[in-house]
Amino acid sequence: MVTIKQIADMCGVSRGTVDRVLNNRGNVKPEKRKRVLEVMRELNYQPNPAGKALAARKHKPVVGVLLPSEGIVFFDDVLETMHRMAKRYEEYGLRFVWRTLRGYHADEQCAAIEELRHEVNALIVNPMSEPAVIQKIDECVADGIFVITINNDVELSHRQLYVGSDYYEGGQTAGALLQMIGPKDLRVGVLLGSKTMLGHRQRLDGFCDILRKDPHFQLRAVAENEDDERISYEKTKEMLTRHADINALFVVSAGAAGAGRAVKELGRAGELTLIVFDTIPTTVTLMKEGVIQAALYQHPHQQAAKAIRAAFEYLVNGVRPEKQQDIVQNEIRILQNVGR
Repeated sequence: MVTIKQIADMCGVSRGTVDRVLNNRGNVKPEKRKRVLEVMRELNYQPNPAGKALAARKHKPVVGVLLPSEGIVFFDDVLETMHRMAKRYEEYGLRFVWRTLRGYHADEQCAAIEELRHEVNALIVNPMSEPAVIQKIDECVADGIFVITINNDVELSHRQLYVGSDYYEGGQTAGALLQMIGPKDLRVGVLLGSKTMLGHRQRLDGFCDILRKDPHFQLRAVAENEDDERISYEKTKEMLTRHADINALFVVSAGAAGAGRAVKELGRAGELTLIVFDTIPTTVTLMKEGVIQAALYQHPHQQAAKAIRAAFEYLVNGVRPEKQQDIVQNEIRILQNVGR
């Protein structure tokens, strides 16, 4: 088994230098760091898990998780996987602090980030694209906190990694799908969570960029539902009453159950094409009832696992991500494959 002492001897450096390179801390001259890493690769050096755990416990790293998950069923799968992986990484000394919010309120998210900022070494956050939130994220990075945005990204921040789907591509996919399965003369209504969320805007942009090339397409109405099922129901019912000619609906984020209930109450099930995101239980039920025709699945368990693993690799192994985005694939689900 290769030891740190052997690597140090081969590189002509101290064991302390090798340890600093291995754990990504302390000042090491670039040429020495490069040589140590080269020798580690040549010898296929694998740190002792017990040693990594001991080092992590000594430094007591903390991961903060901040999600606007209250009332959004999609995040149930995200949190389930996060908690399972957090339990697994406890043996390495990682500790997790959990914070959840309801809705999109910049002041509440900023307050939560500020609270976590003073006790965490890494932060996994689903952020609003608001200047105050972006500033808080940048302050965290300036403090040496490793910031991962999950499921939604922010513009112009210094976060180190985004884990989630390609929202623009998801919107394009929804638009192309609607062209294939919807009526020829498309008169569309859109429900989105909040325009303060970059991803929601990107999905709408991708959707419209595909469909505006179609001379038979009309965007009749856009409403924000705050990813709340009750608000989604009310906004959908109001939209379909005011614009009775709407024959297709696109739900950009959460709110499919509320929209579906409004469609059913108005007697429009089956005659109106409804495309949504996420295959949560209520969506599957509405698909079986013929209310929702298709859903785009964005792999919540994968997103959760990738985010937690990235925090672990950085805090315990000192490994930074090779790229700034880790994109999961959008997948089309219809009634025949929704149970996969």
